[in-house]
Amino acid sequence: MAMADLAATNAAGPVTLAQIAGRQDISLSYLEQLFAKLRRHGVVKGVRGPGGGYRLARPADKTTIADIVLAVDETIDTVACDRHSELGCTGKTGRCLAHDLWDELGRHIYLFLNSITLDDVVARRVAGTAGSARFMEGAK
Repeated sequence: MAMADLAATNAAGPVTLAQIAGRQDISLSYLEQLFAKLRRHGVVKGVRGPGGGYRLARPADKTTIADIVLAVDETIDTVACDRHSELGCTGKTGRCLAHDLWDELGRHIYLFLNSITLDDVVARRVAGTAGSARFMEGAK
């Protein structure tokens, strides 16, 4: 929400975290933590001094939602196992029966988030990108 707010107001100049916090009803201290990570990963730029705040480091149509999620150290992992451990999902050896299902879901989530830009979110072009409603009807 904060990054969509920043993208929507980016052309007007730097935006303060206090402005975003007020508009989006998000804790200022939480935003400070998130934006420090976003800045370190090159997703946003800080502008110092009077009239300072934050700007997008790249245009909104070049910033994906996956860029944002990964920058704030959120994983897009849907499996609970440590991929580098020989114990696998079961805590003994090997992978659980559903491992491949959840692993593939995680990959699809990443691909989806990587295909959506901040510009898509601001312009409300995300609805309908997951496929036909008829597919979802069959899932009920």
